Amino acid sequence: MLRPWYKRWWTKMERVEAGAYPGESPSKPRQGTAVSLERIMRLLSEGEIEPQRLIPWGSNYTFLVTVRDDSLSALAVYKPQRGEAPLWDFPTGTLCLREMASYLVSQTLGWPLIPPTVLREGPHGLGSLQLYIENDPEANYFTFREERLKDLLPIALFDIITNNADRKGGHCLLGMDGRIWAVDHGLTFHVQRKLRTVIWDFQEQPVPRRYLDDLERLHQHLEEPGGLREALSRLLTEEEIRAFALRIQRMLRVRRFPKPGPGRSHPWPLI
Repeated sequence: MLRPWYKRWWTKMERVEAGAYPGESPSKPRQGTAVSLERIMRLLSEGEIEPQRLIPWGSNYTFLVTVRDDSLSALAVYKPQRGEAPLWDFPTGTLCLREMASYLVSQTLGWPLIPPTVLREGPHGLGSLQLYIENDPEANYFTFREERLKDLLPIALFDIITNNADRKGGHCLLGMDGRIWAVDHGLTFHVQRKLRTVIWDFQEQPVPRRYLDDLERLHQHLEEPGGLREALSRLLTEEEIRAFALRIQRMLRVRRFPKPGPGRSHPWPLI
């Protein structure tokens, strides 16, 4: 069931694109129909979860599931808290919370495209549940990089402010809808610099004005009580939220993409 604090935040969001996800079943679109984002969020939050199979790659337990209610069904990716492998630098059991925090921030900004995500109880306990996006399995950042740099820029900027420690090439999906989707945001919002990404195409380039305007608005949201800040406080520590705000402030001051640091700046494996 949708948690009350999250429901309050969801109803206040302004950047909802109704009809952005076509098809009676989001995983199997049908021509001439459309499902609103709000309807998909309700399905993910309240629908019955039917386990299908364990996704074999990755160090954490991740499941492909079907979510259905009386009139709609969709494939989704379920990442239970109990299935997270211990890490030396991220607190155990927080990766699904960071997935949720990343989605909330993306919705406030209006970019990048992150599939609808909720935090809820599932077959293996609390976890993140994210709409599965049908995509070209042969495509990733390295295969469409040259043709889709414009679409990759907001992903690169998002990774900087959220301090993404694991932007692999395979975490950028080419959806069957032709759009570039960003997934796997469990290693974000660390207080120390952890940026590890394959997307260094924009290093030292100026950030376009429209994205700076969005960042200014995001920072204002973080300064206001309630709303986004309240929602993030349920998912991140106060120290992590402060560090997040400082990264936004720095980007607004510098207005340029950084270059790789002296330490490790790329994830492994790259895809």
